[in-house]
This record gives sequence, structure tokens and C-alpha cells, in this order.
Amino acid sequence: MPVASPPIPAGGVLAGPPPVRDRAMLHSTELTRTYPCPACGGQLGFDIATQQLRCPSCGNYSPLSVPRAPVAARDLRHAMAELRAVQAVTAGPQVTGDREVKCQNCGGTTTFVGSLTATRCPYCATPIQREDVHNAPARLPVDGVVPFRIDEKSARERVERWVASRWFAPNAFRKYKRLGSFASVYHAYFTYDADVHTWYSGERGEEYQERYRENGETKTRTKVRWYRAEGEVGNRFADMPVLANDTDDRARVAELEPWPIAEATTYSPEYVAGHLARTYDRDAEQMFPEARGRMEKVIEHTVREDIGGDRQRIHDLRSTWNSLAYKHVLLPIWLLTVMYANKPFQVYINGLTGEVVGRRPWSKVKLAALITVVTLLIIGLVLAYGHWHGGSDSTTHHHTTIHHAGR
Repeated sequence: MPVASPPIPAGGVLAGPPPVRDRAMLHSTELTRTYPCPACGGQLGFDIATQQLRCPSCGNYSPLSVPRAPVAARDLRHAMAELRAVQAVTAGPQVTGDREVKCQNCGGTTTFVGSLTATRCPYCATPIQREDVHNAPARLPVDGVVPFRIDEKSARERVERWVASRWFAPNAFRKYKRLGSFASVYHAYFTYDADVHTWYSGERGEEYQERYRENGETKTRTKVRWYRAEGEVGNRFADMPVLANDTDDRARVAELEPWPIAEATTYSPEYVAGHLARTYDRDAEQMFPEARGRMEKVIEHTVREDIGGDRQRIHDLRSTWNSLAYKHVLLPIWLLTVMYANKPFQVYINGLTGEVVGRRPWSKVKLAALITVVTLLIIGLVLAYGHWHGGSDSTTHHHTTIHHAGR
């Protein structure tokens, strides 16, 4: 039988109003949780407008059980050493393939696909969360969440404007904006902090103009004087975000940045109630190379600025990573998925800023029409030019004929 969860302990939470009782209902047999409404028995969900739990059936509001608090970073090396030690003796929960659970509200079967940890029952729309993932010893816990600020109405308006502005998208795709799957999804991110000290050696180039003679003409060319340069620079990075979910659209999702990570608050599953959520597909150690690559580009830019001059050559870089920390946070994205010609096309909306990025198909008919119009325009211009130029030649010839006749 489902039982109500005990109150969340206040240890570690910043001072504030006393927490209220956790609204979640835990289902031990299925390792899931739901949020029944205490007023009518419906299901609570996180309401974006009020930033509280709300029942869509009766309109009852319930405050969150955990007050907002800043998120602390964790030392990456220490945390990963502890995680690997646990993983050596403990198997983590299944986050690949499909996991089926029984809905405790209607008895239907709900399927969690891959790293999905929060979804809705396909039969009664009850929001269901996996309870066995985020607190699993063999998984990195979620440290924080930045709750949705853009509600569904605003998100739909933004994505509809984006789709409507894709002039060369097929008409059918543009109509699908109302028929495609539209969902609010919390994606897993790792954000990284680093303090890096770098020693470098290289050369500073200073340009000057040199005159020379060529074919009897005086010309100038740019030459460079090179001087040896070496020195030390420091870089501090804070909250560099890296998506920890597998997707073919990584570069496109990255365009949703910047994310206001500083606004993250201590994680509570209540923020996810009624929305979809994913846990990470790769952990903080596995995702760090992507963050490191981005940091190294910034370090190189800093070195070039330190070398100065008009041009720079870098021969050697030696970086010491004095501190390295991470946060595991959930970030909000509205996701439109449209199947067109048996292929999925996805549009992403930043759930905080409203930034829209995505991919859409191209209409072969519209492209062909464009090519036809451009071709006809070019032909028309050529004919007009030929007519005008030919007419000018005829007039000149006519005058010449009259001139000779006069003689």
C-alpha cells in the first residue's frame, strides 16, 4: 500500500520558515512517488506561475516542503573517487532500455525509457517519478534545480513564432506545430568550477610595413618582427554548464546558453512534479573533458592577450588545475518533437529565458519554386540587358548610315 513519506529533515538547509510535510506518496513496490491532492485526491503538479504545487482538478495550492537555498559545489576528484568505490560493490539502478511500473492510481503500465525519471501515466495522466534513481548510492545525487519560469502558453507562442518564420519549411510541418509532442523536460547538466594556473612560452609578433620595388613600381608589404615571450596567467571558471544527456542535437542545445546557474536552488523532487525529467547518461567525470576543452580555449585566449602584440605564437602551455568542482543540476527545457517524413525534428525552448533553437525540414517544392523564380529573374535580366544593349547598337548603326548617306 502507498504510504506518505516522512518530513524532509531540516539539516543542511539554510535558516528559514519551518518546512511543511512532503506531499509525496511513496510506492515501495514500484519504487515510485506521486503527489495526491489532499483536498480532492487529484494529482498535484509544480505550477510555474506560482512556483508552488497545484492541483489542476480543484485548484488547491500546496507550498513546497523545502525552502529555497543556494547550491554548494562538490570537489570533483573526491566525489568521483567515492562513487567509483561504491560502484565497485553496488550495482546502480537501470537507466538504459525500458523500465515498466504499475500506476498506483489506475493500475495501467507506465514505461520509463532510458534515463527518464519523471513522466505521466499514459492512461490517467498521473505524474509519476522514479524514486530509485536520484538517491541511489551508485549514482551522483542531484544538487540543485533551476525551476521553469516560462509557462506552457508562453512557450507555445514562442515556438509557434519560430516555426512560422521558417519560410522554407513544408506547410505540413508548420501545421504540425499544434499536433507534435510538446513537453516540459528537466535535463541533467553538470556545471564545473575551476581555478587554473598556466605557464606559457611563445613569441610576440609586431607588424611593420616594408617598401620594395617590383616591375618599376614601389609597393609595400607587411612583415613581422618576432620576440620571445613567456609568462604566467590565471583563469577562474564558475558554473560552466555541460549537458549530461545523450542527444544528436548537442550543439543545438548548447545554443540555449547562457543558463542562470546562480539562481539554482537545493533540489527537491517537488519541482519536477507534473513535468518530465531525465537523469544523467554520463557522469561528472565522463562529461568533464567537454568542459575542459571549452576552458582550454579560454585559457589560450588569455595567454594570447598576455603575450600581446599584433600576432602571437604559442609553443608551450602547462596548466595546473588547483581546484576542480562540480554541481549536478536540472535545467528546464520545453521540447517540441514533430515526426515529418518518418524523421523526428525537435525544437528546444529555454524554460528560463525563452530562447528558441531547433531543426526543421526543408520543403523541396518551395526550394524548387525559389530556384525557378531566381532562374526566371536571371533570364529576364539577361534578356532585358540584351534588348537594351542590342537597341543601342542598332541606333548607332542607323545614325552612321544616315551620316554616310548625307555625304
